[in-house]
Amino acid sequence: MQAGGGGGFFPRGRARSADTVRLRKRKSALYSAAPGAGGERGPDLIGENIYLVLFTITLRVLNCFLVQTSFVPDEYWQSLEVAHHMVFNYGYLTWEWAEGLRGYSYPLLFATIYRVLQLLAKDDVQLLIWIPRLVQAVLSALADVKLYSLVRHLENAETAKWVYLCQLCSWFTWYCCTRTLTNTMETVLTIFALFYYPLEGSKTRSSCKYLTLVALAFIIRPTAVIPWIPLVLWHFWQEQKKVDLVLYSYIPVGLITLGISLIIDRVFFGEWILVQLKFLKFNVLQNLGTFYGSHPWHWYLTQGLPVILGTHLPFFIHGCIQAPKRYRIFLVVVVWTVLVYSTLSHKEFRFIYPVLPFCMVLCGYSLKQLKTWKKSAITFLLLSNLLPALYTGLIHQRGSLDVMLHMQQLCNNSSNQSWASVFVMMPCHSTPLYSHVHCPLPMRFLQCPPDLTGNESYLDEADTFYSNPLKWLNEEFYNGTLPTHLVFFSVLEQEISSFLALNGYEKTATVFHTHMPQGRIGSHIYIYTRRVK
Repeated sequence: MQAGGGGGFFPRGRARSADTVRLRKRKSALYSAAPGAGGERGPDLIGENIYLVLFTITLRVLNCFLVQTSFVPDEYWQSLEVAHHMVFNYGYLTWEWAEGLRGYSYPLLFATIYRVLQLLAKDDVQLLIWIPRLVQAVLSALADVKLYSLVRHLENAETAKWVYLCQLCSWFTWYCCTRTLTNTMETVLTIFALFYYPLEGSKTRSSCKYLTLVALAFIIRPTAVIPWIPLVLWHFWQEQKKVDLVLYSYIPVGLITLGISLIIDRVFFGEWILVQLKFLKFNVLQNLGTFYGSHPWHWYLTQGLPVILGTHLPFFIHGCIQAPKRYRIFLVVVVWTVLVYSTLSHKEFRFIYPVLPFCMVLCGYSLKQLKTWKKSAITFLLLSNLLPALYTGLIHQRGSLDVMLHMQQLCNNSSNQSWASVFVMMPCHSTPLYSHVHCPLPMRFLQCPPDLTGNESYLDEADTFYSNPLKWLNEEFYNGTLPTHLVFFSVLEQEISSFLALNGYEKTATVFHTHMPQGRIGSHIYIYTRRVK
């Protein structure tokens, strides 16, 4: 064996001349390019390393099982409750469905799942609860992978790794991404659409694909178009073949997706109705969402965005400063969306959830740019997001779901169904209903539809009840049949104690709800059962 230089097996031998020494190149995994740098990356799934995909799906499935709390009523009442009514022909639809403000496209996804379970005779209540959430978890996992892929194609695997880390350890994403909320699906579709958006340097651009995904998000939740207004306008401004873009992308995609939405809603509403227009008219033009609460104009700037970003906030600010020029459009999207939503009086954290992936790209770029303290920054992000993720997912506001386990027990015993009835005396839609009991148990709750006639003195049933609970109960059940079970927050117990004692009700269960009671919401939920005489 020959060796060049003064080393090798013959350290004292004289080196051969440089022009006669040739080293043969050998293929080795040690010298192959790193994943994302142009080399082999192993087996693929949806265009990414299969192990990365499987890890992400596993994490989001775990995420799903570690979120056992309620967030907002819409995660049930605009998805699972509607799907249950579509398939099993009983349940309750809120006033939005009577007014045609919501479309059936999103509930149809879960109705399909329910229908399959029904055909297989596997429509157990636990499967009805968990399978839709697991499906949403898998879709969110695929969106996480697509966000990684987007940055890997735009930058490199190193930057993509930090964006991926920021996305996975975001407490608010953990809290929301497995819930059956239209905002969750809107965020998933936004990430997929962003993957195909023609950003500078993008290798995955496709006008037709990204516009189709944006259109689907619009059908599911019309306000999903808000973050995309600056992106679509920027694309149109940069596009050289503007006429072709309009004729072969904008118009066909718009007509086809809107047509599909119209047909779906025609089937289930029984009439032609454009729900997207009604939704925008109610929530944006008429701003009637204020019926459910209002906040000052600066709420998203001072509370909304800082809270959902959490400890990512300093990295987001640093990323806005350090990120390349082509990412300024992401900052424009965030600022634009926050400003538009700030003009509406009714504000919620979940409304700006779809801008979080844009923020995570900038946060990831910030981490990548750190030269010192990088390990400390990562540790800080992980630990500071772990606590709120676990607390909000496992403890805060869990009573709304735990109390439904007691209602399920009434269904498990067929003899109970013939005489049992439930009255939920809590702020309207505090709990899910038939999607979480799956039996035709008579159940009632306090109603709270808004007034659409302009009556300034209007009070809904829930407000009327809480203005004087004892008086309302005595009048409502003066000569009527009393429910066998009453469900209410602990703050109400003392005020209606005389009604409970007079009518033979006894406390049979106490369910923890939150450490932070406020107003009509108590720390615990009580179940009172009427004694059978």
